[in-house]
Amino acid sequence: MSKIVRDDGFHADDFTGAPVVLPSDTDPAQLAALTQGAELVICDFPSFADGRGFTLGRRLRDLGFAGRLRARGHVIADQYAMARRSGFDEVEISDELATRQPQDQWVFRADWQEHSYRRRLMG
Repeated sequence: MSKIVRDDGFHADDFTGAPVVLPSDTDPAQLAALTQGAELVICDFPSFADGRGFTLGRRLRDLGFAGRLRARGHVIADQYAMARRSGFDEVEISDELATRQPQDQWVFRADWQEHSYRRRLMG
């Protein structure tokens, strides 16, 4: 099982369609073709040290993808703000990780807009 993390905490997966799943080594030049018409795109994170998923998420948003975007796998609570700033709507984590990093650790980082370096530069 897994948990879906959003700004307000943990949730069960409520998506019932067929998502498009992108491995971390997806060629960014293929993103538009691979995700055309998708309601949910899931970017896999095979390791918390592998940041390619952040690049894929940001690139999808820059290409105009307006659907639901989910980071899945080895994303830790400390990376939640980065995921949100990269364009992800939510993060999917294992129940094991949710036990090690409970909901309060994720919600603590849900103020990702308030503490953005860009906001400080522009404000």
